[in-house]
Amino acid sequence: MAEVRTGAVTLKEGPVDLVGPELTVGSPAPDFTLQGGDLSDVTLANTAGKTRIIATIPSLDTPVCADETRKFNEAAGDLENTEVLVVSMDLPFGQSRWCGAEGVENVSALSAHRCTGFGEAYGVLISGGPLDRCLTRAIFVVDGEGTLTHIEYVGEITEHPDYAAALAAVTG
Repeated sequence: MAEVRTGAVTLKEGPVDLVGPELTVGSPAPDFTLQGGDLSDVTLANTAGKTRIIATIPSLDTPVCADETRKFNEAAGDLENTEVLVVSMDLPFGQSRWCGAEGVENVSALSAHRCTGFGEAYGVLISGGPLDRCLTRAIFVVDGEGTLTHIEYVGEITEHPDYAAALAAVTG
């Protein structure tokens, strides 16, 4: 069984259990297979050679997650050789519908709904409580060679990540 970390993050000040390791800067980014809006498989290798911002969120249907995705969509338009991937357990159909309604075109919404492997590998899978099997809010920046250069596990799920720090990790 994968490692369970208790209290690494909170939800409305209550501790949340996360499954998987806490990743560290300088380590290789774990590979993954997620599902895109067109139901195709998307892997880390699909964007090899580019910098990747991977934002994990509980659901696009929550205000903070929606705001976060919009902010990264806006920032992504100015980033060179960078892909922004927003990952949740939402179904691809719902992600596509939400992105279309919001005019989100600069980020790729990816679904981890088929299995918990991505969440476990990145240490963001919530175990138990009201968000059981959702992903916690976190930001990972991966360079073109596949190395993690920035990691933020947001301490309180209902709060925003440090956008400036994530974008600085991309722009140097």
